[in-house]
Amino acid sequence: MATKAMTMDELLKSDSTLKLEMGQTVEGKILSVKKHEIWVDIGGNGLGLVIRREVGHGTNLEEDAIVTATVIDPELDEGYALLSLRRAAKEKGWEELDKLQKSGEVIEIKAYDANRGGLLVELEGVRGFLPVSQLSPAHYPRVSGADKDEILSKLNALIKETLKVKVLDVDKSDNKLIVSEKEATREDMKNKFADLEVGKIAKCKITGVVDFGAFVSVDGIEGLIHISEISWDRVDDPAKYLKVGDEVDAKIIAIDKERLSLSIKQTKEDPWQEEVKEFKKGTEVEGSVTRITPFGAFIQITPAVEALVHISELGDGSESDPESVFKLNETKTFSIIDIDRDSRKISLRLKK
Repeated sequence: MATKAMTMDELLKSDSTLKLEMGQTVEGKILSVKKHEIWVDIGGNGLGLVIRREVGHGTNLEEDAIVTATVIDPELDEGYALLSLRRAAKEKGWEELDKLQKSGEVIEIKAYDANRGGLLVELEGVRGFLPVSQLSPAHYPRVSGADKDEILSKLNALIKETLKVKVLDVDKSDNKLIVSEKEATREDMKNKFADLEVGKIAKCKITGVVDFGAFVSVDGIEGLIHISEISWDRVDDPAKYLKVGDEVDAKIIAIDKERLSLSIKQTKEDPWQEEVKEFKKGTEVEGSVTRITPFGAFIQITPAVEALVHISELGDGSESDPESVFKLNETKTFSIIDIDRDSRKISLRLKK
C-alpha cells in the first residue's frame, strides 16, 4: 500500500533513523525550488537544503526530479542537512571526464562566463576552461592589435552559444579541465580542405580587419587576405576597403596547413597592364610625386601606374638627393627608360 507523502513541516519534525556523515553521497527527490534554495527529500535521512551556489550549471531543478547530493553538514540547528549537488556531480564527473578524454568523443557545451583568456565552462559538474587558442577559426576573436577589451567583448558574445568540443586535458589532483573546440572540428576541417585548391574562387566572410590585411572565414576555414592582395591600388589602410561582416569573392593563392591565403585583387583584371600599353621606352610622360625615399621617388603617371625615378638617374652632388629635387604632389616631366611588364615596374629619368 502506498504511503502518504509527508509535508515539509512533518519532515522537519520527524526524527532521522539514519546517521548522515560529512562527505557522504545521498540520493533524494526535489520537493521545492525557490529563488535561493532547493529542498530535497532524502528519505529516512529527513530533509536536505541546497543553497544556490551549490547547485551547479545544467542541473535539472524540476520538482520530483531525483538528484544525487554530497552532505556538507549532516545536521544544522534547524534539524535538516546541508547538501551540495555541485560537489556530488563533480566527484562523479571526474570519472566521466577521464572516459571522454580517452575516447576523444565530441560533446556539446555552453560557456557560463568569459575572461580575456577564454571561456569558462562546466562539464559533468566540473568547472573548466576553453582557452582562446583552442577556439575554432570561426570563433577566434580577430581584433586589430592587442585590444583586450575587444577580445573580451567577442568572447562574451559566445556565452550560452552551443559549442562542440573535445576534452583536451583532465587532472583531478590539479582540479584542471581544459576543452578544445579546435580539436573537435579538426576532422571536419580536413574534409573541407580536401574540397579546396589553389586557383579556386571562394566565398569569404570578413572576420577581422588588421593593419596587415583581413582575416576571413571560408566555410569555417580561416584565411588571410594580405594587404598587398586587397586591391590593385596601393592600400595603406585595409579598414578603408573592408569591414567585419562583409562577404567577398577571393581567389585561393596558397594552402598552408590549416590556413588559406587569398586574393581579392586577382579576381579582377589588372588595370596596370591595360594602362601601361600606351607607354613606350624613350617617350616622355608627366607625373606627380607620390613618395620620396632615400633611393629615389615614386611618380604617378596614370591612375593605376606608378613609376620610379632611381637616385642614380638624378645626377651628382646635391642633384642626387631626392629630398632636394622633389616635393610631394608636384608635377614634372620624365622620360621612360625601361618597362618591365612581368614585374609591373616602370623606370624613369628626370628630364632636365
